Parts: sequence; C-alpha cells; structure tokens
Amino acid sequence: QVQLVESGGGLVQTGGSLRLSCAASGSIFSFSRMAWYRQALGKEREEVAHITSGGSTVYADAVKGRFTISRGNAKNTVYLQMNSLKPEDTAVYYCNIDLWGERNYWGQGTQVAVSS
Repeated sequence: QVQLVESGGGLVQTGGSLRLSCAASGSIFSFSRMAWYRQALGKEREEVAHITSGGSTVYADAVKGRFTISRGNAKNTVYLQMNSLKPEDTAVYYCNIDLWGERNYWGQGTQVAVSS
C-alpha cells in the first residue's frame, strides 16, 4: 500500500507564495512520475504540473512561470513552489504518484485559498 501525505496549503493574499509538500511512503521501488493536480469548486480536477523519474517537468499553461515542481532530497518527496498567486489558483491541491502505469495513488488534498 502507498500513502501520500500533502502539506503546506493555506490562505494567502494575491501575489503571495506557498510551498506544497508531498511525501509518498509504502511499497515504492521507483515511480514514473509525481504530479500535482487541483480542483476548484464546481470544476473538474486538472493537472498543474508533473515531474518524471528522470527529472523532466511539465506545467499547465495557467501556472507556467509562477509554479515550480521539484523533487526533495528525501526519496519520493515532491514540492510545488507557488509564487505570484492569483485568486483563480484557489482550489484543493492533490498529489499523485504513478508507478509505471501499474498503480496510481492520490493524496487527501490540501486547500489553497488566495484572497483578492
């Protein structure tokens, strides 16, 4: 079994920054990618960014230049540095890990709220 624990959400003013953390534990030898998704109220869940086992990163257009996804020194840890936050970034942010297409797990989500 694999568990993902997210932290770092909160309330911030427009233009502020937050750093989300996700730590995966359990039966993980390696992962193919870890990703951050978000789901705003009344909207579908969307991918924000992902990082592959090789370190390649991909970002949604809405966050390019403002968000940075990175891997931590601890194994199976990923961060999302969010700068220049906007009210439209308000959502529940979820961490996801994909184990080479065989298994896929989600965290419980962390709320990010950006006030105008």
